[in-house]
Amino acid sequence: MPTNPFRFGDVALDEWFTDRAGELAELQADLTNGQNVALIAPRRYGKTSLLRRAAQALVAGGVLVADVDLMKTPTKEKLAGRLAKAIHDDIASPLFKVKERLRVFSDLRVTPTINIDPSDGSPTFSFSATHRHEDLDATLERLLELPAQLGAERKRRVAIVFDEFQEVTEIDPKLPALMRAVFQEQPHVAHVYSGSKRDMMRRLFTHQNEPFYRSAKVMELGRIDPVLFATFVDERFVETGRPLAPGVAAQLLAITGGHPYATQELAYALWEVGDLAAAVESVLRSENAHFSLVWDGASRTQRLVLQALAAEPGRVFGSDYRLRNDLPAASSVQRAVEQLVADELVERTDAGYEISEPFLREWVLAVAS
Repeated sequence: MPTNPFRFGDVALDEWFTDRAGELAELQADLTNGQNVALIAPRRYGKTSLLRRAAQALVAGGVLVADVDLMKTPTKEKLAGRLAKAIHDDIASPLFKVKERLRVFSDLRVTPTINIDPSDGSPTFSFSATHRHEDLDATLERLLELPAQLGAERKRRVAIVFDEFQEVTEIDPKLPALMRAVFQEQPHVAHVYSGSKRDMMRRLFTHQNEPFYRSAKVMELGRIDPVLFATFVDERFVETGRPLAPGVAAQLLAITGGHPYATQELAYALWEVGDLAAAVESVLRSENAHFSLVWDGASRTQRLVLQALAAEPGRVFGSDYRLRNDLPAASSVQRAVEQLVADELVERTDAGYEISEPFLREWVLAVAS
């Protein structure tokens, strides 16, 4: 029996990866050439899927690729532990025999505690918070140097991916300067700085007072071309023996606007129920708990702005717009919009502002209005 050909929520690889051919080719070329890249896009736009797909191809070509998620490293000690594990698993393991891998950490100023997972024999690394700050900083600096050193010694190219990189300043405000000082001496290592908070990421890489100013090529992911995405949806239905009626895929994309997560989610529901209207209802039911929490956590003015944008995306600060949509003073709307943008619920467009997630818009229209 055929299974549902669409996936959402998890990383989309292999046959579930769709229509980022241009971005994928560009990213693979940049990383192969040792070019640093700042990859910026909202959550649910497929950054991780794109990075994993690129890493698959790079590893197959002999490039050593390590990945560190800064969302999981709230302290420098946690960051050091994650770095050590990424270096061990993704760089040292392809280069050395088992007994030799831990030797690469022999000159760290702070010696990590190493535990072995009995289920698979893989090590984990932890660093105590009792050490002096300067000793931990020196240890972090050495860990950041190791990938380039190991790659150069074995004549292998290296790429390091830092996911949710905007969290770097939360770990330690001085950490960007340390990382930049180390990385500028590594022209043959590609560093990828992936982040979902666009304003923060843009500031880190385009503001002249930031350590990472103009240190990486900025690559922003947008929504997928609805025409290309509609073709992908049609093909997946045909491949599983459930061809759509002409125009249904285009109607689906008119709802999602090419939003990667929302399109996969709605296509998944459509494959299950067979009717587009019923599929939209199914998605809204499944998202109701999440959207209810968003709504409950919003202020009165934020709710009014969401209602207005659901009905009419546009320039919310204008007096005519506020009058049409019963919005309060421009200063109150501005504060509400700034918070909604920071929470990634609303995004700027050339035409003003709009709700980021298509189904939040549908939910607000259907339930909260």
